[in-house]
Amino acid sequence: MTQKDAQMTLPLMSRRARNGLAAAGVLGLLALTACGGDANESAEASADDVQANGSTLVVYTNSDSHTNAEGQQSADWLTERAAEEGFEIEVVGIGGGDLTNRLIAEAGNPVADVVFGLNHVFFSQLVAAEAIAPYTPEWAQDVSDPALGDPSGEGYFHPIVQQGIPLVYNLDAVSPEEAPSDWTDLWSDEQWHGRYESVIDLGGATTQMVFSGILTRYQDPEGELGISDEGWEQVELYFEHGNSAVPETDAWVRLADREVDMAQQPGTSSIFNREDQYGIEVGMMEPEIGIPFAVEQVAVVNGTDQEDQAQEFVDWFGSAEIQAEWSENFGSMPAIQGAIDQADEQIVELHENLQIQDIDWEFVAENLPAWIEKIELEYIP
Repeated sequence: MTQKDAQMTLPLMSRRARNGLAAAGVLGLLALTACGGDANESAEASADDVQANGSTLVVYTNSDSHTNAEGQQSADWLTERAAEEGFEIEVVGIGGGDLTNRLIAEAGNPVADVVFGLNHVFFSQLVAAEAIAPYTPEWAQDVSDPALGDPSGEGYFHPIVQQGIPLVYNLDAVSPEEAPSDWTDLWSDEQWHGRYESVIDLGGATTQMVFSGILTRYQDPEGELGISDEGWEQVELYFEHGNSAVPETDAWVRLADREVDMAQQPGTSSIFNREDQYGIEVGMMEPEIGIPFAVEQVAVVNGTDQEDQAQEFVDWFGSAEIQAEWSENFGSMPAIQGAIDQADEQIVELHENLQIQDIDWEFVAENLPAWIEKIELEYIP
């Protein structure tokens, strides 16, 4: 039995749980095979023009640090793979919340040409700020579920990655039988005090989604920012009983060194690869209510002076070929059916059984910036 086979038999990792672990997403695919060849040829020609003009496409993303089995990060992989097709790109990685704020600040005088990785909550803010431009990629009609994309139907952004936001725990420290069953267990049950990493930098999309999943359970129209006093108490207890994250230190390093036993995972991408990289095996907490589910999107930045090249890069990036390669490298779940058909069956099966938390994302979008400001000012130690 291989290590991966053994992992699949772990009690904590019911087939449904492992679905969450590998469910992360990748971009879409171009139209079907009949159209794909022409689209690829067009993208290559355009990219050659970009290089001839000495132009570089600037790609903003919060999805730059997934790691493949060789230890290569997704930003480096994408830069090299794009270069093979003639695209010269510069990937700029920024946490999701900070990235959204930066794009809004740059609206009207953009630095980036393309943005991907943010979920629809953040992209909706970008639409309102007129920071992104509508564009329909050639692969848009092949999205597995149209509801994953821009709810307005205007095509400002399109789904590329599907993934859950779980809490993982080191199996050498926590058995599946005793593992916490929900986020609130971490601070309500003394046995977990000081054993989970509490994130103190709220600029990332992952942390903001974790707090969204907690706070929306305590909606109260009479409460501060729509949240009851009990809800804000949960935030206070999260920091009071957590083990504060160490700046510039990956949570997986701390898990491997047993500094902490549990930590939030920035999406389900790369978990298998990271287990191999750090020499540990992890379980995933399975709240009955489910876990937050993020759908990463892609868009062209409004006002880019390389609009044609940016659009063709998006067409290429979403092709079945590239998305299959991305999935193979980073354990992700494609959003385009053609790419799903080429994905590892284990990844697809894991994703299909992921328990997704039912969250009022419209409510989140309206309140998230104010929530984060309050948490930063009042609760972070």
